[in-house]
Amino acid sequence: NFTSKQILVQSGVAMLAQANQMPQNLLRLLQ
Repeated sequence: NFTSKQILVQSGVAMLAQANQMPQNLLRLLQ
């Protein structure tokens, strides 16, 4: 099913984006 694949891809991209933002937020808190 195309829609289910698209949802999985979007959720994966969102998870990667959050994972990339977490270290930056931690560095900001440490500064």
